[in-house]
Amino acid sequence: MGVVNVTPDSFSDGGKWLDAPTAIQHGIDLVAEGADLVDVGGESTRPGAARIDGDEELRRVIPVIEGLVAEGITVSVDTMRASTAQQALDAGAVLINDVSGGRADSEMLGLAARTHAPIVLMHWREHSAVMQNHTHYDDLVDDIVRELMGQLNHAVLAGVDSGRIILDPGLGFSKTGAQNWTVLAHLDAFTELRHPLLVAASRKRFLGELLSDPSTGSGHAEIRPTDGRDDATAAITTLAAQAGAWCVRVHEPAASADAVRVVARLAQEAQ
Repeated sequence: MGVVNVTPDSFSDGGKWLDAPTAIQHGIDLVAEGADLVDVGGESTRPGAARIDGDEELRRVIPVIEGLVAEGITVSVDTMRASTAQQALDAGAVLINDVSGGRADSEMLGLAARTHAPIVLMHWREHSAVMQNHTHYDDLVDDIVRELMGQLNHAVLAGVDSGRIILDPGLGFSKTGAQNWTVLAHLDAFTELRHPLLVAASRKRFLGELLSDPSTGSGHAEIRPTDGRDDATAAITTLAAQAGAWCVRVHEPAASADAVRVVARLAQEAQ
């Protein structure tokens, strides 16, 4: 899943693809580099981000979705709003990627049920502005699995086809850097839920912290910039593929696509 952030303030590439023609071309380039689908979002969900209004989100994403669909590209929409998801589906998107797991908008699950659109339910506790105030867990992996299963059951009760639900453990959302590593070390706990698993680690801060440069002379380690985290992202893709993940969400698909091919080839030998 290649990322197209049509935003001025996303943590990695905010402002780079803000106008529709540039964003559409970027989506085309992502597919050429190996992306199977392109995830278009108009609202930043980085830690501390403030929400935008629905009209602005629509203004950003709908022309991009229409342009990518016209190029024959498979598109998902990254949104927490049912109204945006509906218009995105009308414009040709085929999947809803809701980082709130259906919790931010009470209409989202009903929309997924009515339209039969596949939906990603991510583990989520609170909106970006305050989510890092909610990182306490009694047992990290067990608590995330339990809360994610609660979101899943709520979706099924709302009429969403269980076979069209994808799960995401929500790396970086209400989780510290250390907690992200624990989640990654226990991806089997999520693949055992028997739903397709989306892993979204690309360029996130915990990778930058791991790759910090201690030799800056400033007395503290300099965190690796976002565009220097793609090799580490590809390493996470390898681990996710080995664990049986359905998809990874990445900013630079080429290395991750190669990593998936390597894991698939090794799996043939293990049969």
